[in-house]
Amino acid sequence: MLFCDLTGSTELGERLDPEALRSLLARYFERMKSIVERHGGSVEKFIGDAVMAVFGVPVVHEDDALRALRAAVEMRAALPELGVEGRIGVMTGEVVAGTEERLATGDAVNVAARLEQAAQPGEVLVGGETFRLTRHAAEVETLAPLPVKGKREPVEVHRLIAVHGDEGFARRLDTPLVGRQTELRRLHDAYNQALTSRSCQLFTVLGAAGVGKSRLAAEFLSSLEGALVVRGRCVPYGEGITYWPVVEVVKQLPEVALDASSRSGIRSLLGEEQVATKEEIARAFRKLLEAVAASTPVVCVFDDVHWGEQTFLELVENVADLSRDASILLLCNARPELLEVRPGWAGGKVNSTSVLLEPLGVAEAAEMIASIASLEPESRSRILEAAEGNPLFVEQMVAFVTESADDAVTVPPTIQALIAARLEQLDDAERVVLERGAVEGRIFHQGALQALAPDEVQLTTRLTSLIRKEFVRPDKPQFAGEDAFRFRHVLIRDAAYDALPKATRAALHERFADWLNGNATDLVELEELLGYHLEQAHRCRVDLGLVDDETEALGNQAAHWLASAGRRASDRNDMPAAINLLDRAVGLRRDNHPARLSELPVLGHALLEIGNWEHAKRVLAEAGERARTDGDKRAAAYAALELSFLKLHTQSDVTHAEIEAELAGAAQAFEEVGDQVGLVRALTAAGRLPFWRGDIVASIEQLSRAAALAGRAGLRVQELEALSTLILSMIEGPPTLAEVRERVDHLAALTSGSSRPDVLLLRVRADIECMLGNVARAREYAAAAKSLAQELGLTVVSASGIARTIAEIELFAGDFAAAERELAPACDLLEKTDDWGHLTSLVPYLMDALYPLGRAEEIATRLDEVEDHMLQDDHDAHVGLRRARAKLKAARGDLAGAADLAREAVSRGEGKTYLMVHGRALENLAEILEQDRREAEAAEALDQAIELYERKGCTGLAEAARARVARLARA
Repeated sequence: MLFCDLTGSTELGERLDPEALRSLLARYFERMKSIVERHGGSVEKFIGDAVMAVFGVPVVHEDDALRALRAAVEMRAALPELGVEGRIGVMTGEVVAGTEERLATGDAVNVAARLEQAAQPGEVLVGGETFRLTRHAAEVETLAPLPVKGKREPVEVHRLIAVHGDEGFARRLDTPLVGRQTELRRLHDAYNQALTSRSCQLFTVLGAAGVGKSRLAAEFLSSLEGALVVRGRCVPYGEGITYWPVVEVVKQLPEVALDASSRSGIRSLLGEEQVATKEEIARAFRKLLEAVAASTPVVCVFDDVHWGEQTFLELVENVADLSRDASILLLCNARPELLEVRPGWAGGKVNSTSVLLEPLGVAEAAEMIASIASLEPESRSRILEAAEGNPLFVEQMVAFVTESADDAVTVPPTIQALIAARLEQLDDAERVVLERGAVEGRIFHQGALQALAPDEVQLTTRLTSLIRKEFVRPDKPQFAGEDAFRFRHVLIRDAAYDALPKATRAALHERFADWLNGNATDLVELEELLGYHLEQAHRCRVDLGLVDDETEALGNQAAHWLASAGRRASDRNDMPAAINLLDRAVGLRRDNHPARLSELPVLGHALLEIGNWEHAKRVLAEAGERARTDGDKRAAAYAALELSFLKLHTQSDVTHAEIEAELAGAAQAFEEVGDQVGLVRALTAAGRLPFWRGDIVASIEQLSRAAALAGRAGLRVQELEALSTLILSMIEGPPTLAEVRERVDHLAALTSGSSRPDVLLLRVRADIECMLGNVARAREYAAAAKSLAQELGLTVVSASGIARTIAEIELFAGDFAAAERELAPACDLLEKTDDWGHLTSLVPYLMDALYPLGRAEEIATRLDEVEDHMLQDDHDAHVGLRRARAKLKAARGDLAGAADLAREAVSRGEGKTYLMVHGRALENLAEILEQDRREAEAAEALDQAIELYERKGCTGLAEAARARVARLARA
């Protein structure tokens, strides 16, 4: 139980305006609540200006007492930041919970409240039971016992100074493996399956910290013969370091022959050439593994996968899903937390196995103790009881006893206290080495360590001693010419790190960044690491209240590196990483910092790409407002460019005229400041507007200018974007299929063969073949487009444009069920992701498939939904909706009303240059007129469609329409 109460609240009430006081208390309650919840507790009640919190209800943790003390320390530090003083009391004991109000009641609650009332401002008083559970982690000053009303004996009291300990789990891999035979056999079965079937197998070992994941992997790997074993790890710090484990693996693989696209992707991954997209990187890594595995089996081990970024997790699943004809075992070790961030991990994969390691039984744990050391029965009994079957707890407790002079030393009741106690047994010099190493991370290098401890003249001796005591072990270095060491477990690293004062941490993080910048220039993700360490230095100084010029300069340096890394992530289409990095960058700068103004639109663009409309709106609105205030034309233009995209997707009442005016202003501003990238992007965005409202000729003209400008300026990314959009306009507009094919071939010569533009090229080739009547060839191209899109993780592209192309092919072929099978899940996905822009154009094709199957009523409600989200100027959507509603009326028997709606759809296409949309509307009208036995009118509509198709060169569509006319004449 934890109670926190404000002191001097009466004085506050007299000094502050009531509204100001209410605002202050709201901030206080929210800050305290967030701290409690972050440490795994829950706020039971707010009583006046007091907070009552409980740890261990409803979920019990073995370290609930320690969690409560950590929360208390953080709350104590936060109170001055809020401009208030407070006092805190903490007590442990049994309580009654689960009542209607869920309030905990019992003696521990009453004692915690009395301790809080007895504390002085800024003090945390801790009861005896709490201290006994945390005595190796908590630094306290013992006070005189406190008389408490209603209790016969005074209460034991300690003043909490600090909390130094943390969880700590090191792993010995040389002890005999006990109790894991079943899991080991399953792991060998997966490996043998990969060998015999030349397949990729994904094997995930899940388990709590210290339960034996690494030990199981070590036993398995030591038994392999003839396999190439490579290993990468996910790091728990430096968010946004997406590809760290992949780069580690790539560097361990031999050089093999790869196609040009894969070579480019690997070079991009290693930072040797232009940034590739995350989809291209995933494909390149998979192709590299397949090429190596062609001659020798590959076991690829990824450790600590629960710390992996979403993009990395997608890459692993991509390899597992798509690898073919290669003996590959992907062995992933992770805590169960992985399933919290990735609930569907490996779900539904036939080549996937997951095992959960449970604690050892008593007999197995006893066997393990006997294999490590000979202990007195009493000590062995205590270890068995306290370890509760966790192998790491067993190992560390045995180490504690054997390293102590007194074999009867009390075994710490928790592993957190054990590690704190083991660290305290080190001499000062060894502890300094551990703490300095912890600043770099789980793996640290001797050169960096020397830079962080320049006065240490016996560094090699200290490291040798720490290896012998099993705090660290040698590891593979990341930098040439360096020796590297790894903490036996990351929580040992955390405990050593947490022992450092924040002022010391700040100085060490800054010093390490200097060393890194001078000694790791070839590191692929140097910018992310520099940003992280400078960010930590800045955060520590802010926590200490050192808000000065030096702190601000540190924040700006960190933001510079984080923003640079964020832009690279955005260029490779890794938007989650871009958002993470850029969000941290802008948060480190003053609101009016010039660089922040240039970073906000990039962050807004990344947020738009993933559909986070609300956050994007706030970011871009701030960017626009500040740009106008500062008179920054360039930043204002970028904000306007991104906001135009946002409005088109979220405001159904916006008009193209408004957006065109905004884009024209942005383009003019880009011209004035000489920003070619911004100008091409603005022109490309403006070129989409005529396309959407049906003026294809104007769209082609504008996009051609944008592409030409990008080509002259050498802006390849922007040129590909403009050309891709141009081809989409051409396929629907007046250019002949021969002209479209020529442009497709031109764009194909500029791409890698496995990128986002290539998906579009395959899709357009499928459209062309369908229009020519070559169904088999069209299906081949469409299948290739879908496969590549899925390989690259382009789910929205696959669900919208490719689904539409496949549906048109199947509708032309008369396989309505096949069209429905493609369209239904695509529409569901688009609706789930609120992608109304694509959905409004796709739903009419779903009606085209369902209508001849007699199931038009199934999407009646969905038609109402999409109509509510259509833009006024979206020509394709408006024509499509009328076509769909006409068929719905026809299905309900109102053929006259259906014909009227179908004619409305045709009428909207007259005078437009959206040839294919107009042609579809005419064929739709003919279908309904034929059903109403108005054959002459139906033939007239088909003749108009034939004229459009012949003008464009769509011989297959024209021939099919003529056959229908002939059938009508016979009728």
